[in-house]
Amino acid sequence: MRGIATVPGYVVMQPTTLCNLDCVYCYLPLRSTDRRMSVPVAAAVAEAVNGWARAGRFSVVWHGGEPLAAGREHLAALLAPFDATVEHHVQTNATLIDDAWCEFFLAHRMRVSVSVDGPASRNAERRTRGDRPAYERIMRGVEALRRNGIPFSALCVVTRPEPGLASELYDYFLGLGCDVLGINIEEMEGVNTRVNAHPVGAVTGFWAELVAAWRRDPRIHLREVEWSLRYAAAVLDDTADQLLPRRLDPIPTVGHDGSVILLSPELAGFSDRRYGDFSSGNVLTTPLPEVLATAAETPWVSEFLAGVEACRSRCPYFGFCGGGHAANRYFEHGRFDGTETNHCRNSKIRLLEGVLDHARGYECAAS
Repeated sequence: MRGIATVPGYVVMQPTTLCNLDCVYCYLPLRSTDRRMSVPVAAAVAEAVNGWARAGRFSVVWHGGEPLAAGREHLAALLAPFDATVEHHVQTNATLIDDAWCEFFLAHRMRVSVSVDGPASRNAERRTRGDRPAYERIMRGVEALRRNGIPFSALCVVTRPEPGLASELYDYFLGLGCDVLGINIEEMEGVNTRVNAHPVGAVTGFWAELVAAWRRDPRIHLREVEWSLRYAAAVLDDTADQLLPRRLDPIPTVGHDGSVILLSPELAGFSDRRYGDFSSGNVLTTPLPEVLATAAETPWVSEFLAGVEACRSRCPYFGFCGGGHAANRYFEHGRFDGTETNHCRNSKIRLLEGVLDHARGYECAAS
């Protein structure tokens, strides 16, 4: 049985719950309130993170809400306790980025990832709090990044896979200038209760088309496709069992109040009569390494681990997926020991099948 690693690959930090946008598909429950992380919370996390960073490369991901809504002065105070060896990343909607923010990113060597769903017509659900399209504001932020020579990655949400969309999106992001692209098919998660079931052929076809677009001009690192190809190569080399870590990364998310949510950042801010607030401790009272050392004692975590083992025993895609994400199980099934979810189908099973379908078509065309 796979347990929980005691040292994570990275830590997620929530500098504020507030977001200045109100996207239709957003999962965050507290995005209309400004609950800011205190400096003592950041300092408590830094005490552990600085040690991990001295042992090897280590990242802190600042994720809200909209992290930049915390303001430069406050975010700088939160960054201050961390050693210079720690890598900082920020996931932002880019609407607040200007030259002053770019100076901040450069001064703190912060890596930037922008959330944008493609051209203007594909961003209809990314809305301001006044219910206006956010696209022009996003593009002003992207232009500031380009003007200041700051490389950035992009994260795109796909609400409805359809023919032609993958090629359109890939061409758009080539022109945007990002160096890494991640694609998320919309998930039923948090306060977003829209069902994310799609026809098998539409989803598989979307991924196959995306692979084809990438192969024509592979200038962008395409997160999902490259991971799929790495897995397929490992299967051919009979080394696939070496790709999954022996222990699950706990992916600790530290909330604005110091609470630690494991395995799925999307659970932060929620509570349940059976599971409580999903936290495994608080860094203001318990050092983060101690929280991680006792992770399996959290009732819902042990239930999730049982679900992972159920996946291992019955799912032929387990070697690629590793058992899925806790939040998807909870928000789709209402508990953590269920197995297959729509997220599994859309972003794991159909992804791998789409890559294989493209490979088969490529081989046929070559012959």
